[in-house]
Amino acid sequence: MSAFASPELNLFSEDARRNPYPLYQKLRAASPVLPVPQLNFWMLFDYDSVKRALNDHDAFSSSMSTAGRGNPDWFFFMDQPRHTRQRALITRAFTPRVVANLEPRIAAISAGLLDAVQERRDIDLVADFSTPLPAMVIAEMLGIPAEDRPRLNRWIDVMLGLIFSVTGGPEAAAATQQYRAATEEMSGWLADLIARRSTAPQDDLLTALAQAEVDSERLTHREILNFVQLLLVAGTETTTNLIANAMICFLDHPEQLDRLRREPALLSSAIEEVLRYRGPAQWLFRATRCDVEIHGVAIPAGKLVLPVVGSANRDPQVFADADRFDIARDPNPHIAFGHGIHFCIGAALSRLETRVALSQILERWVSFELASAEPWPPRRPLHVHGPSRLNIRFRAE
Repeated sequence: MSAFASPELNLFSEDARRNPYPLYQKLRAASPVLPVPQLNFWMLFDYDSVKRALNDHDAFSSSMSTAGRGNPDWFFFMDQPRHTRQRALITRAFTPRVVANLEPRIAAISAGLLDAVQERRDIDLVADFSTPLPAMVIAEMLGIPAEDRPRLNRWIDVMLGLIFSVTGGPEAAAATQQYRAATEEMSGWLADLIARRSTAPQDDLLTALAQAEVDSERLTHREILNFVQLLLVAGTETTTNLIANAMICFLDHPEQLDRLRREPALLSSAIEEVLRYRGPAQWLFRATRCDVEIHGVAIPAGKLVLPVVGSANRDPQVFADADRFDIARDPNPHIAFGHGIHFCIGAALSRLETRVALSQILERWVSFELASAEPWPPRRPLHVHGPSRLNIRFRAE
């Protein structure tokens, strides 16, 4: 991928992806509305501008096709009224009760993964725990047979590769072609699963999606496929990085970890601070429907815009002492899960999985530290913040 013209503005280097926040600070102050002509898009860095891009649906479209780019037909990328209809149908199946009822299974899966590494002491937290946990939870939630789960992991990797479509050129073409092939394969697989549910309904999300109805309308096969794809990508990657980023925050701020051990009731607040301080998704996608002026800068119509939520969540105009990690921060109006009508539908599940996972880790591990002095490698998707590997050495009770 092309870098920005000057090396100091290269947000895509490994060093910047491990710690983009000093660069965000510089850009918020000097260029809160930044054109990136090499890649033909714009970036927004301050809280008010990012929040406006997420909420001003007259000026900003959620579909990248408005900027001449492609995107999957996921409701994440839809505008009203299509978004409103699909979200209403999906919400009928993806209810708070469905999420809350998963807690015993999440706890059992988490405990099983921790049991498996209990005697090893040195682990890769990402490979051994934070990646398999949400993948197993989503698979169980949907009702996907265990023998199909390796295929799910392969499809997830292909879908995450779509992020490279924003660059254009051969890499984008290859990512799009791989996605189309995976989608065709998934479509036949899902049609077979749904057919089985029609004759033998199960207490799972796939059955609920097939039966969900609003005003005598149901989701089509293609709409269910699109939502399953979105859930597999967002429902795994977000939680994987939230858990790993929480551990990085605790390692970097041992005084906050000590406080959390003394005051375990602060765990939910600590998770919100991780979301603000090291959010799993650093930027989202919007496209200008018309000429838009922000901070006196005109963004032309039909341009791809990346609202950088990771920067917005460190804006000192909104957050006191914004670069300090504080597990008791209050108020904490972060926008790590988006804002408005596109607020992440899986936020409650991600928070629940992370709360269960961290509570079990803190109960079991008396202490933990990095097992390698090498900097952790960033994950492959460019909009994601988190490690692809995190070697941890722990001491259990």
